[in-house]
Formats: sequence, C-alpha cells, structure tokens
Amino acid sequence: MAAVICDSMDEKKQIFVTARGYGDFKGQWEFPGGKVKTGETLQQALVREIKEELETDIKVGDLIGTIEFDYPTFHLSMDCFWCEVIEGELKLLEAESACWLTKDTLYDVHWLPADVILIEKIYSELY
Repeated sequence: MAAVICDSMDEKKQIFVTARGYGDFKGQWEFPGGKVKTGETLQQALVREIKEELETDIKVGDLIGTIEFDYPTFHLSMDCFWCEVIEGELKLLEAESACWLTKDTLYDVHWLPADVILIEKIYSELY
C-alpha cells in the first residue's frame, strides 16, 4: 500500500513524493509505503511503514484507489490512501530524495510506471 501524503486532507494543495533510492527503478518517483504484515490492517501497515521510512506519524484517510500493474518480474496490487502528517517532520531514511508537488508540478518528475496510473485521479482532487 502507499501513502499519498498531502498538506491537508480538507484542502489538498500539495503532495509529498519520494525518489527511490535503490533497485532497478532507482531515482524514479513514487508514493512511500510498503507491505502489510500478518495481522495488520492496511491502515496500520501504512502508519508503520511511514514511521520506518520517514520517521513521521500520519493519519490515514480515504482510499484513493487500487493500482494493478504488471512489472517484468512481478504483479503489483497497491492500495493508495490519502494521508497527512500528524506529528514529526518527514525525514528520509530510505529514499534518495523527496519533494512536495502541486497540481502545476505533478508531471515534473519521472514517476514509476505503476504510480502514473494514480496521477490523473490525484490531479483532479488537488486544488
């Protein structure tokens, strides 16, 4: 699952994105998140993953959508939720880089292929 961290769930003016720091897609941009562990809800897993990756506490909001995408070596099924920071500052522990994007800059980064699917929906919900 992935967190689309916005400045405010009431008025979404910008979103926080990270550049992958490792692997085949190093340097491409994505929404932070990870895998669900046994016994966790999607929301609990997302809170844990963001704490591990960004040392930040988040509030998980509505489901934006589920991405289904076939990469060359695996199939990705990823639930994406609106989130906002409730405590702490976003600190990069795994990503190579990060930035806040607005509606005008949403297409300025090189997105991972699966994340591109979600961009149009996010674009329509940003102010």
